[in-house]
Amino acid sequence: MRGIDIIAFAYRALSGYPTRTLLMLLAMAVGVGSVVLLTGLGEGARRYITDEFSALGTNLLIVMPGRNETAGGAPPIVGETPRDLTLADAEALHRSPAIASVAPINVGQSTVTHGALGRETVVMGTTASFAEVRNVDLYQGRFLPEQEYQRADPVAVIGTVIRDELFSGERALGQWIRLGDRRFRVVGVMSQRGQSMTMDMDELVIIPVGAAQALFNTSSLFRIFVAARDRPSIPTAQADILRIIAERHDGEEDVTVITQDSMLAAFDRILQALTMTVGGIGAISLMVAGVLIMNVMLVAVSQRTAEIGLLRALGASGRRVLVLFLGEAALLSAFGAVAGLLAGLLGTWLIHLSFPVLPALPPLWAVVVASAIALATGVLFAWLPARRAAALDPVTALSRR
Repeated sequence: MRGIDIIAFAYRALSGYPTRTLLMLLAMAVGVGSVVLLTGLGEGARRYITDEFSALGTNLLIVMPGRNETAGGAPPIVGETPRDLTLADAEALHRSPAIASVAPINVGQSTVTHGALGRETVVMGTTASFAEVRNVDLYQGRFLPEQEYQRADPVAVIGTVIRDELFSGERALGQWIRLGDRRFRVVGVMSQRGQSMTMDMDELVIIPVGAAQALFNTSSLFRIFVAARDRPSIPTAQADILRIIAERHDGEEDVTVITQDSMLAAFDRILQALTMTVGGIGAISLMVAGVLIMNVMLVAVSQRTAEIGLLRALGASGRRVLVLFLGEAALLSAFGAVAGLLAGLLGTWLIHLSFPVLPALPPLWAVVVASAIALATGVLFAWLPARRAAALDPVTALSRR
């Protein structure tokens, strides 16, 4: 019996019991589709994080106040730290030949108003170097001017959402806005960018760091962003930052320097593990589908006893009957795998349409592994029913006993 004959026999056997076949197809498709969809979500999250860190700049280092050993965990985002970072600390970092740019950062919330319109927004205080460090693109105007850190010139760069809500189609450049009790002239509008590291750049107002410290009545910094001269200079820049800050802080290394590569590698390991975990959870449903196939085919063997007896009486060996039943299970699993792949890909496509920032696309290994497991599961769990069918005595089977 040729392979095409085995496929034709299996197809006729499956189409003869449409309800039973549909249930088994559905179970297999759900298993494969869940693997594809879940791994697509995990891979999409990994790619999103990778893109976010790439947008930060290729040679970025972030200086954070506090060390892991200080609090027994990650450096604190807010609250009390052993020693604050200051503008003098940021200025001192220029002494390192491995460092190209330094951008001190202050962040706070304030009400921004223009005329009768106003809204709460995030205000960032920084310097002209921030545009280089974070690859900021401008839609109109210019970024903050080059000036000494302590100067508090009343200038501001705004995001597109702030422009649209406060100026309603008017030209924003040259207009005055108010932050708290201070007035700032708009000198630039950033290009639309969306979320970047949990901060919506389109709803941001950027002012000089000196003005931000006066506005928020603080002398400490939230972070210091540093750009190394090139990628090979990153380790040297990191060592110089720790040395310079320690010299200024009485010999104590009370800051943490995070490189872009270390952050990306950490998130990549976590998200890859998450992707494999959720893929494994989805694969469990394939095992459930395999058990269903085994149970249904065991019932099918008892229902098709006469058919099996006729095959044996016509000269089909037990091995041939075994191959026919396994071919039936393989064809069923293949159809289920294809349906599951199509459903999973459709699901990831719909997720991407709903959340364009999330590139939810299943990795190739997940598609291949899910399909292979579906086929293997179908054949493996069909082995026992197929062996039972192959072992039937022709005379007994023809008599339906």
